[in-house]
Amino acid sequence: MDDQTLVFSGHAVKQMFQRRISRDEVKAVVADGEAIAEYPDDRPYPSYLMLGIVNQRPIHVVVAKDAETQTAYVVTAYEPNLNLWQLDFKTRKRP
Repeated sequence: MDDQTLVFSGHAVKQMFQRRISRDEVKAVVADGEAIAEYPDDRPYPSYLMLGIVNQRPIHVVVAKDAETQTAYVVTAYEPNLNLWQLDFKTRKRP
């Protein structure tokens, strides 16, 4: 996601603060992480669930991308819960 503007939603900032996830950690995930799910029908922009490991900590970031303006909007960020995710943090567990 080089050469893009990164905008943090109010919801994302609140959740990041509560979860002790820094802006720098989110930026690292967006810059170097892996898109593990795509949501092309999300509105107003398609979004992606990204996974990155920052300082040995797995972090998921949901980011919506406006391809026209090259702006990426951080929707939320969280540490994946092993009750919901496999050890690879990429695969959701089945109920």
